Parts: sequence; structure tokens; C-alpha cells
Amino acid sequence: MEEGARSCLLRFRHRLEEDMKPPYLMDHMISDGVMSMDEEEKIRTQPTRKDQAVALLELLLRKDNNAYISFYNALVKEAYDDLANLLHDGLPQILSYAQNNSSDGLTSYVKMVLSEGGVPQRPVVFVNRQELLNRVREKLYQLQKDSGWVTVFGMAGSGKSVLAAEAVRNHGIIEECFPGGIHWLSIGQLDKPDLLVKIQSLCFRLEQSLNGQCLNRPPSSLDEAKERLRFLMLRRYPRSLLILDDVWDSAVLRVFDIHCRILLTTRNRSLTDSVSGAKYEVEVESGLDENKALEILSLYTKTKPHSLPEEARSIVRECKGSPLVVSLIGALLKEKPNRWRYYLSQLQQKQFKRIRKSSSYDYDALDQAMAASLEVLPDEHRKLYKDLTVIEKDIKIPAKVLCILWDLEPEEVEDILQEFVNKSLLFVDSHNKPYLYYLHDLQLDFLVEQNRDQLENLHTKVVRQYQQHYRNGPPTSGDEESLYWIRFLTYHMAKANLTQELYSLMFSLNWVSIKARIMGPAHLINDYMEYGPILDKEVRSQFQEFLSLNGHQLEQRPFPDVVQLALSQPQTSEVYRQALQSFLHLDLNHLIKTKSSHNLKKMIISLIHPHQGSIYSACFSNNGAKIATCGASRTLKVFRSVTGEKLTEIQAHDDEVLCCAFSPDDRLLATCSSDRKVKVWSVEQANLLRVFEEEHEEQVNHCQFTNTRRKLLLATCSNDECMNVWNLNRPNSQNTMFGHFEPVNHCCFSPDDTYLATSSNDGTVKLFQVSSANEWKTINVSIMFAENDGEVLVKCSTWTADGKRIICAAKNAVLVFDVETSDMLLEIRTNRLSTVQYCHACPTSNLLAIAFSNYTVEANKKMADCSGHLSWVHRVQFSPDGSQLLSCSDDQTVRMWETKRIHTSSAVCLKRDSDVLFSEEEIIVSAADNCNRLQVSFLGKVPSGKLLATLQGHTKTVLRCHFSQNGQTLITSSEDTTIRVWRWQSGEVRVLEGHKEQVRCFSLLSNTLANTRLLSWSFDGTVKVWDIETGEKLQDIEAHQGAILSGHVSPDGCFFATTSADKTVKLWDCESWQCVHTLSGHQDCVRSCRFSWDSRCLATGDDNGEIRLWSVKEGCLLKICSQESKDGMDSLHGGWVTDMHFSPDDSLLVSTGGYIKWWNVENGEALQTFYPTGTALKRIHVSSDFSTFVTIDSIGILYILQRVV
Repeated sequence: MEEGARSCLLRFRHRLEEDMKPPYLMDHMISDGVMSMDEEEKIRTQPTRKDQAVALLELLLRKDNNAYISFYNALVKEAYDDLANLLHDGLPQILSYAQNNSSDGLTSYVKMVLSEGGVPQRPVVFVNRQELLNRVREKLYQLQKDSGWVTVFGMAGSGKSVLAAEAVRNHGIIEECFPGGIHWLSIGQLDKPDLLVKIQSLCFRLEQSLNGQCLNRPPSSLDEAKERLRFLMLRRYPRSLLILDDVWDSAVLRVFDIHCRILLTTRNRSLTDSVSGAKYEVEVESGLDENKALEILSLYTKTKPHSLPEEARSIVRECKGSPLVVSLIGALLKEKPNRWRYYLSQLQQKQFKRIRKSSSYDYDALDQAMAASLEVLPDEHRKLYKDLTVIEKDIKIPAKVLCILWDLEPEEVEDILQEFVNKSLLFVDSHNKPYLYYLHDLQLDFLVEQNRDQLENLHTKVVRQYQQHYRNGPPTSGDEESLYWIRFLTYHMAKANLTQELYSLMFSLNWVSIKARIMGPAHLINDYMEYGPILDKEVRSQFQEFLSLNGHQLEQRPFPDVVQLALSQPQTSEVYRQALQSFLHLDLNHLIKTKSSHNLKKMIISLIHPHQGSIYSACFSNNGAKIATCGASRTLKVFRSVTGEKLTEIQAHDDEVLCCAFSPDDRLLATCSSDRKVKVWSVEQANLLRVFEEEHEEQVNHCQFTNTRRKLLLATCSNDECMNVWNLNRPNSQNTMFGHFEPVNHCCFSPDDTYLATSSNDGTVKLFQVSSANEWKTINVSIMFAENDGEVLVKCSTWTADGKRIICAAKNAVLVFDVETSDMLLEIRTNRLSTVQYCHACPTSNLLAIAFSNYTVEANKKMADCSGHLSWVHRVQFSPDGSQLLSCSDDQTVRMWETKRIHTSSAVCLKRDSDVLFSEEEIIVSAADNCNRLQVSFLGKVPSGKLLATLQGHTKTVLRCHFSQNGQTLITSSEDTTIRVWRWQSGEVRVLEGHKEQVRCFSLLSNTLANTRLLSWSFDGTVKVWDIETGEKLQDIEAHQGAILSGHVSPDGCFFATTSADKTVKLWDCESWQCVHTLSGHQDCVRSCRFSWDSRCLATGDDNGEIRLWSVKEGCLLKICSQESKDGMDSLHGGWVTDMHFSPDDSLLVSTGGYIKWWNVENGEALQTFYPTGTALKRIHVSSDFSTFVTIDSIGILYILQRVV
């Protein structure tokens, strides 16, 4: 250490000992490499803070200038500005022999700015490349007045990062161009979650610098992080520079497209093509000149350049000037300075096989340096280094993984890894905690080539060490170590050819649950695809289908019960078998779905949840391998069609993206938006190629490419009543077509691209000749509707595969026309309240897909109902081969259906109000359909769904139906304010009238055949008592101020309870008809109630998902079920609590809402949750032994659930 620095430390030693906290400072010094972990540990063991400070200063006095600089920077970073100022005058200058930096503007102000911004220190071995430095600074001066990008690009190891840091190490450039500061962010190869963490950290640092504390919560998504960073850089840090080091991916760069000043280092000079703004670039040469390379060797060996041995120039020539290779040799010579001739001999005599040719890297030189570096390792370390051959490219691993692989203590592993890093054999990402280690891809290629015949054994070692360490089960912590094993264990097993182990792992429901929880289902599906050829085809397809159908559930938080989901699989499935085995080891009452009202699960093959907000368009690529989606989130996303894995995400437009379309060769994607722009994107690069923004004056509704590759055209249509056909090789549109006098909703080319069909709000479909842009003919769709039907808006049109017919959607109908004659050939209509949103004709068959807002079409030619979406369906599209159907909806999901599994036996869509008769051998279900008809169905052990009766009489929606005890009488209530008592086998009916508003529900006062009294309640706030034999009204009670939402009679017949929108519950005496207790405490409408079988307890549920248990005798609260464990949704149930039932021994309670839950009554804890396909369950019917449960969801699917015993 220089005398001036040492003198400063001694002079201010007492002040430093009194004020500083060593643990915070030592973290920075370890990161800078001037202090070892052992030295830190010795200081930390000192009993007091002051003793630690004394020990740290004593250690510092024994170290060199770099330790002093690191200590000074640590004081600055930890806000010890007063202490740092005391040491500033003693700062030593670390100079290269070629350059004196006294005139370089390296003032204390510069040091402070760079330190606060996280800019790395100048390395000890530093050579000044003044010409390059001047070029970078010249470009930075271009950002003095306006935002933009300066790109420093070149090969790996060429010194880009050092050059970028050195460029801003100048007082003039900071003061004149970037007075707002310099902010450094190391990027590297990372995925979206890691990128989010880095930006969160940067935002935290920026906000903390402003306020001294950070009060804002971290941004939770990349979009939010981008907006936060935009605000900070433009509003709080104007005229500051953001340095992005080692950027690999254009998708990452687009996150920083926030109109600020950015300097980036990269290997890919074209990265900035994907962002907006002024762009400047500087290329870094791949090789140093001889003098600079010699300077590196002189600094490593601490020898004057003119004093280097004659072998030095030969080594530089053999290394071909590569900074990376020269540094590798220099690091070796630093430890063995007398081996110049030996290392030169190694470089000259060793002939390594060229791994692969590349214009970017000098592989020969690197291979030679690698071999020479390995030669100096101890034998045991050389063996350990060989184990790194199994690491996948571009993957960083924590030391803990190598602890398991090498069976060594963490401290020993860290020492070995540090040795590898010091010898430039390994790289460390010190910005992560714990540190992550990785190989350069050239180093990895070298290892693979050297150990090619041992690869299988090396991967086997990894697997065996993992199995030994985790013999009690896989890691589940979610830290860096467990992430590595969860992600790459299957890869190592496959490479080791351990087929049986791979089979057992991938077909384990426990593994599926752990990996899906930590990484999501897409990685699992991808594993089944990648290793499919070596796995059992049938079992693989079972697991793959299970993941595809439940992928959206497996991405939910809280994470669902995988065993419960698996118990809903077919009983012949291996997934079901494993779930059953898992159940035997658990105490929970798991359930299995045994029957649904139609084959939804057999048709749907994939479901993904790509966007926040409505999805307006989804389309297949022409090879069927990809799916593109867009919508209200303003983004364009691309997924693998088989696995649902996201490939690309682009912030595409400034407003909602209304349509997307692939080009015939799948190389391009077009999007159009409410922002009036049409954009064309590269699918592979995910970058913007063309923008058409001047032709359309209003929102662009639809876009489509030609079907063939002969001449690539893009058609668009807009609310401005115009259609444009764009030639992508010209700056403006090729042709503009006129003729409509209202907004144009849709356009599509005929199969041979001769004609373009357009659909408009003016009630017509027009056909234009593509070659001339002339109108060929008009089909007037509006005349097919009655005049009093109102305005006819044609939503879309689609051509049949032969091009002879065109099909259009308008209002609640789909109409088929002959193209030549314009005659209507076929009409398909649905309910008058429904709207046809879209239609698409299959290109390989006569199938037609129709998307409805609600209800379904009733027609003899209907092949199937693809029910499953929970809101309006905006778009449907067949795959090019017709085997699959894609649909997208306001419910934020995209669903894929397999058309070869369609069936003509689709049941009618049932409403959620139903009643069920249970017996030993059969189940009879009564439920209303969409036409207010009662469907009574018989389901035996093998359910047939045979229809027994259809009863008509109610004039509005049927709200409740209930069988009498002998099953001969069926009682129903309706929105028409009446109650009807049916002899359902004969059709005889008695009508009970008296309520003024809809009758939500009713209950027999006793289940005995002799008791004919019926209790009913209504939205009119009254309770009425009836004799169902005579129809006489026996009592009329004004019960609540608000609407009565539910009621129940106690099993002993002494009490009945009513719940109301007024948030209260009332208990009534069945003899005096007087109110006994009023129960208050719910914070929302009380939607449901149920007495326990011993009549001592009352359960009530509200619209907030809360369930309360009350004492009937005392009228007091006993318990609130799981008050503190809400599911991360709007309520415990994802909706209102609509129904509840106690088990016969009153120990369990089942409740329905958005899904079904089973509760332990004693402690109020949830035992089990079942997730239906739809939502908003209204009622659940329970068999007397609490073993069978029947319900219907919001999309009409009937579920029969049975306890697994």
C-alpha cells in the first residue's frame, strides 16, 4: 500500500473505529475480491462492533492499494460520506505503464457518481485502448441533448465491459452529458423472472437514492417495472445514463425502450433494431495489437514491457491477440512466472481438434490456452473440473449443486471454484446471492470434445449423487439449488441413458406436483415432448393430457391440490392410479369426478391463460406448431401449440390489439390495433419489420395474409370503411378498396387468393377482385332478417375449402351463400338473445365452428358443443389440417379442441338449479335447461342420461326444483313468482300463488309423508307457509327488510332460519312463527344457511366467501371457518357461498361457491377443494351417507363426485 494511503488510515484510525459498521463494508470488499471469506469470519467473531472495526483496519494496513480503494468505495456505497471524505486524499492511483490518468478527469466527483451508480472499478490489469475509448465517448456526446442508444459490440472476452466503464470514467462527460448520474446494470442471459428481479433492484436503488428510503412496493410484472423505470429515468433522473452490460436478447432490450439515454454492451450488433430512438454503435476489435497484448502480460507478471522475455512476443502471436486467451496465459504466468518457455511450448506443440468453425471466435487459440490452463491444476481438481462437462450451455449453477456432485463441504467447494475463476477457467456471477458459476460456451465445447467418450458416465455420476443426497424426496425450497435439480434432473437422466429412472421420475405424480409448483406446467409438457421417444407412449400421453387440461389450474396461486385434480382423470389412467395410491397415505377426504353431462374433457386438449384482459384473436401458424394471441393487454404472444410454452412476448401496440395473423411461410406475423396502425413482425427474431400507420384513419379491425406464397399480400379493414391490400415490399399500400358505407369488421382471401371478402356494419358482404381491386359482387345479408329485427351488422365471413360457398355471421344467425349465384343455401340460428361473434369453416372438411356470446345453437346438423369458456368467445379458427380448433374469449383463456373427438350426443346445457334423488343403484337428476324446461334424467351405475320427463308451465326462469320423499312429487319455483307442485310422471300440476317477487327457494317443514306443509321465501322479504295438497296459504310472515336469499328448516322441525341481503340471519320458531334470534356479524349479503343434523348448530355463508357457525340455542357465534386463509382470490370460494351440507355426524361441512370445499367443523379448517371447469356453483346435492355429491357449474356441466374409500 502506498505511504499516502497508509498515512490516511493511521491518521483517522480512531474516527473510523468509532463510527463504521464492518459487516456492511466487508460485503463490498469480498465482492471486489480484496478480502477472503476466512478473513471476514475472523473479524466477525470479534465480540463487539468496535473490536471488529479495529480488526478490519489492522487487516487493511497489511493489504495493497486495491484494498484501500475497495474500502473507500464501500464507505461511499454505505453512505459514510464523512468517513470517505477523510480518506479521499489518500486514494492511490492504479496506473498502466502506457497511461497516466492524472489528466483523465478521475476526480472525487467522478468516483462518487460511478460508485453510487454501481459502475465496476477499473481492473488491476488494465490497458488503455485510447482510440476505442475516444470513439465510445464521441458517441456518448451524441446523447447530450436527446435520448438514444450507444451499442458497444464485439466477441466475448474482447473487453467491452471494461471499455464501457472506462468511457464514463471522465469528469467532463458526466458533467456535460449525464449530470443526472450513471447507472450500471449487468444483464447477461436471463429469463423474464430474473430480469424482473434486476429491474426491481435498480428501481429500489434509484428510489432509495432519492428519498433515503423506498416506500413503493416492488413492481410485480415487467410491464409495471418498465413503467416505474420510465418514470424514474425521465422524471427523477433526467439526463442520466443507463448502462446495460452483456445484453443477449432483443426481447430483454425492449423492456428498456423507455426513451432515455442507454449505453449497452453485446455480442449482437443488431439488437437495437427492435427498439426506437437514435442509434450509434462502436465495434470492438477481436484482437489486441502486439503492444497492448504485451502490456497485459507485463501487468500480470509485474514486469516492465521492455523487460519481458523473448517468449512473450511468441506467446502473443500464438494467442492471435485475443484478450481472453492472453489473459488466460497471463493468469498462469502470474503464479508460475518462470514457465514462459513451457507455456509457449504447450501452445506451439498441442494440436487440438477444431470444435466448430466460427467467424467470431478464435477456437484454436482458446483450445490451446484451455489445455495449458488445465495442465497446471492439481490432479484432483482436474478431475473435478471434468465434471463440469455435464453443464448445459448458458446455464449458471450455485455452489450447492457442486457440493452434492463432488460430495464436499460448501467452504471447500467455494475455494476450488475460486481457484477456477482466478485461472479464468470459470466465470462467476457475483451479482446473485448465492454466487452463480458458469462456463463460457467455448470452454464447454472444449470439455465436451475432450470427454466425449465419458459423457454417459459423467451424467450418471450426477444422477447417482442427487439420488444419494435426496433419497427422502426432491428439493422443494425453490432456491437456486433446487431450481437446478428440478429443471435439469430429467436432462441428466436422459443423457445418462437411465431409462428406468427417467420413467419412474416423469411418471410420478409427486414429481409433477413439485415441478409444476416451482416452474409451471409448460416445462413439464416440454419434458414429455423431448423425451417422448424413450418413454411409454400411452402413459406419456395420459400425463401430457392431464397437464394440458389442467395447466391453467397449475399456474394458480395458491397452488391447487394435484392429487385432487388427478382423481378426476379416467379410472384407467396411470395418473388416476397414482392419485389413488397417494390418497391412501393421506388423512384428507379426497374426491373423484365420475361423470359429466357431456364429453368436454375428451374434446379439449389444451388450455392456456396468456393475457391479462380479453383475448380478441388467436390463430394457428400454417404448420400448426405455434399459436399467436393478442388482446386488450396490447401485447402479442406466441406459444407452442402442443405444450403451451410461451416463446415470444411483444408489447405490440399503444392500444388494444384486435387481430393477428401468420404469413403463409410462418416467418411473419401481422397485427392491427385500435391505435390505427398495422405492424409486421419477424416470428423468429420477435422484432418489428414494418409499420403502416398513415392509410387507416380509425381503428383497424382485422388483418389477413394471402393463403399461398405466390405473391405475399396483407389485407386490412377498418372503421374508416376502407380496405387496404398491402405489398410488404412497398412503403404504401398497393390498393385501397371502397364500397362500404359503415365500418368494415372482417376481411378474408378466397382459398386461391383471387377474391377478398369483406364484412361490414352496413349489412353486406362484398367480394373484390384482388388483382384489380374492383368490386365483383355484393351479397345483401340484411334482407335475410325481418325489418323489425333492427340493424344487421355482419361480423365476419369465411370461405369453404372449395371456394364455392361463403359463410357469414350476423346477429344471431350464420348464413351460407353460393358464391356464383348469391343464393342463400342454409341458415343456422340460435336464441334471439344470443350473438354470433365469429365463424370459421374447416379447410379439410365440412365442419363449421361458430362462436356465440351465450347460449348454443339448436340444430339437427350440430356436431358438438365446445363448452368451457366462461365469457364471450371472440374468435375460432381450425388448424390447417382441420384436426384442431382454437378459441379465445373474454375469460382471458385460449382453448384448443380436438375435432376428431366431436360427437353428436352433446347434451343440452343445464342450468345450475337442480334436485337429485339418491338410491342404492341409481341417481335421478332434475334440472332446468335454457328453455325453462325441466329435464329429469336417470343415471345408474353406468349412467345413461335417459330422459324421463319434460314439464312445461313456468313462464320465466325456474329457480328451484325438489323431489318429495317418495319421489312421486316434484316441486318447483320460478322468477314468475309462483310455486308449482307436479306429479311429474303424469304431468298433473298445482300452482301456489301469492308472492310478489321471484321465489328463490322453498322447503318442506318435514320429510314425513304425512306432513304437507311447505315453507317458501322470496325477494319480497316475506316467508309463506302452504299446504301443498290443498294449495291453501297457512301463514304470511314479514321477515326481513331486504330480499330473503335462503332459508332452512332444522331437522327436528322446531326452527327455521332465513338469511337476507340486509346482512342478517334470523331464527324462527316453527310453532309460534316468532323470531327467536337475530344473528349479526356478516359483512356482506348472507347467501346460504344450513342446520346441523343435531339441530344445535347453524352454518351461514356470505358473498365474501365467509362461513360462520352459530349456536342455535344461545344465538351466539361459535366459529368462523378459516378466517385468515383466503385463497388469493376475491373470496374463499372465488365467489358467493351458495350452499352447504353437514355430514351425518356433523363433523364435516361441504360448501359451494366458485368451487367446492370440505371443512372440519371442529376447528374450522379447510380439508379439501375441488375445482370445476366452470364457476359459480349454486347448489350441491349430498347423499345421506355423505359419499356422493352432485352439482352443475356455470357452463352446464353436471358433476357427480364420490369419496374415495
